[in-house]
Amino acid sequence: MEREEHAIILDYLPYGYPLENKRMPLAQAIGSTGFTLLELIPRKGMSLELKEKVYIGSGKRDKIYYILGKLPGEKLTETAKANLNDFIAQAVAENEKGFVEFFNKAEAINTRLHQIELLPGFGKKHMTEILKAREVKPFESFSDIRERIPSVPNPTKAIEKRMLSELTENERHKLFVK
Repeated sequence: MEREEHAIILDYLPYGYPLENKRMPLAQAIGSTGFTLLELIPRKGMSLELKEKVYIGSGKRDKIYYILGKLPGEKLTETAKANLNDFIAQAVAENEKGFVEFFNKAEAINTRLHQIELLPGFGKKHMTEILKAREVKPFESFSDIRERIPSVPNPTKAIEKRMLSELTENERHKLFVK
């Protein structure tokens, strides 16, 4: 698994978590490529802005002192949750081609469950329709999916919801998050 090089700040807590006695500055962030939730410790005297992109790779970091570790989804602040929703929506919009490719290449997990069925609102009926339609011709965009299969739920929203649940809940199967 490759390491994250950059992270987007979801929330900056200059005095740490309110109910913990540590009182050290802390940032809640998400990795920009692997979508890993992280807790970051900024350098002394540094202030971080919400939605700011910071370098967290192995070289010299200008704003981040060190990575405290992975951030459990239940520890996300309300500000971080709101910014996480914005980040996910933007990531899905920017990488539409990659997510459409998921619909073209999704496969069965086992004899009873298919990857497409893990998307919120998608059941066996939608999965069967998608599989039949992609055999005729691969999908080219989200709108192409909606045009060829009108009964299917909004694929953009379904992917956004699935990504959010993979990040904040303990999902057994991960489709989009490492």
